[in-house]
Amino acid sequence: MTETGQTVVTQLPVMEHFYTIQGEGFNTGKPCYFVRLGGCDVGCFWCDVKESWDADAHPQYTVDQITAWAVQAKAPYVVITGGEPLMYNLDILTASLQEAGIQTFIETSGAHPLSGHWDWICFSPKKFKAPHESIYAAADELKIIVYNKSDLAWAEEHAALVNSGCRLYLQPEWSRSAEMLPLIIDYVKRHPRWTLSLQTHKFINIP
Repeated sequence: MTETGQTVVTQLPVMEHFYTIQGEGFNTGKPCYFVRLGGCDVGCFWCDVKESWDADAHPQYTVDQITAWAVQAKAPYVVITGGEPLMYNLDILTASLQEAGIQTFIETSGAHPLSGHWDWICFSPKKFKAPHESIYAAADELKIIVYNKSDLAWAEEHAALVNSGCRLYLQPEWSRSAEMLPLIIDYVKRHPRWTLSLQTHKFINIP
């Protein structure tokens, strides 16, 4: 067991994995190997990968196998996403990737204690399950998905809790882009510490 009470794991359920270009947030445009872990207990009703929620529906792969995918692709960065990746202790996975010379990024709601050793932490809190307090000081990027106008005020609540160097992003929920994008553009113009994030991978039709 770890200090957080999580079991150290050497294999993980993987829904999908692929080499692509990061489409959103601070690292937009960078070549990244994505590993989407199965399992999520947050339950966003607008989630576009609900098939990831059931961990038992996805095959298990060892840390060595996951590392080998990225090494074979010659990927400089790996993004661990989900689902909710912090349902699992990721210390061994990130150590393996970094030992192979690969930088490690994570995309998480922060709903579980932070584990793993990360070169970049994208923290995207959700209203459906409160974040664990360990995430706020560690986050490099706060990315708020804006589904309703009220999410802008909610974004400020979380921005007040992250560290002073954390980058702040507002991203329209894809199905609500037509309604939310004008609001976000106006908000960023009036509150320039925030930056607009778009899901550019969906515009250019890549994974």
